[in-house]
Amino acid sequence: MKFASFAINGTPSWGLIDGAQAVDLGAHFRDRYPDLKSAIASGALGEVAAAAGKASRHRLANITWLPVIPNPDKILCIGLNYETHRVETGRAEVANPTVFGRFANSQTGHLCNIVRPRVSKDLDFEGELAVIIGKPGRYIAGKDSWDHIAGYACYNEGSVRDFQRHTHQFTPGKNFPQTGAFGPWMVTPDEAGDLAPLRLQTRLNGEVVQDATISQMIFDIPRQIEYCSSFTRLEPGDVIVTGTPGGVGSRRTPPLWMKPGDVVEVEIDRIGLLRNGIADEA
Repeated sequence: MKFASFAINGTPSWGLIDGAQAVDLGAHFRDRYPDLKSAIASGALGEVAAAAGKASRHRLANITWLPVIPNPDKILCIGLNYETHRVETGRAEVANPTVFGRFANSQTGHLCNIVRPRVSKDLDFEGELAVIIGKPGRYIAGKDSWDHIAGYACYNEGSVRDFQRHTHQFTPGKNFPQTGAFGPWMVTPDEAGDLAPLRLQTRLNGEVVQDATISQMIFDIPRQIEYCSSFTRLEPGDVIVTGTPGGVGSRRTPPLWMKPGDVVEVEIDRIGLLRNGIADEA
């Protein structure tokens, strides 16, 4: 199944994506599950989805896509998690995942613009797989991690590189408003299947700029969940953004920055295709 967050005539909601239609489960379950995060926390997505026949439907052309989880408690990003990216950055090998955070208001949805801030032109792309947590937990063993996953989505972890490099901390360059695209939807694990062979591609104006398979991660998803849950309690709706392959714009000669008028796509087999334009901050 595919679940998404979206707005209908300006009113935020959520629901199932069924072909060319959005099933508005948010309106149907307004009192019980006001957003997708609360529906995930209920542990009953299948039961909720069974009500699709009673909910209103809208053409996808008539919705505004929101970040899959607009209001996560935490967005944990895994840095330097593909060998091709670690090598191109010149970073040393490490024994544990590199983790930094994003804020919820740094996100934007499918078909919405990624915004280049007025203080920088160094806006870079990072195509990634996002993991959405379904069941809470602390000190989750790697072997148990799959039981804590609600689903997967595409993510473009847009980075303002000059601000990222002001200090050793990544936070400023990773948190400008509307720079992290998240969508279009969350695919449940039964539909995603085995992740290892899935191909991840980022395309800028139709040109492939990143190309890898999920199996090429340095720290796999069970290790990420195990490590992250060792220092924080993972909650339903939390997002782990699992790392980007090599090919980022900042490591090219000359650098390849995203600019207004560009179109950037992140596509992952069986997960979806996330498309965004680029616009300057108003």
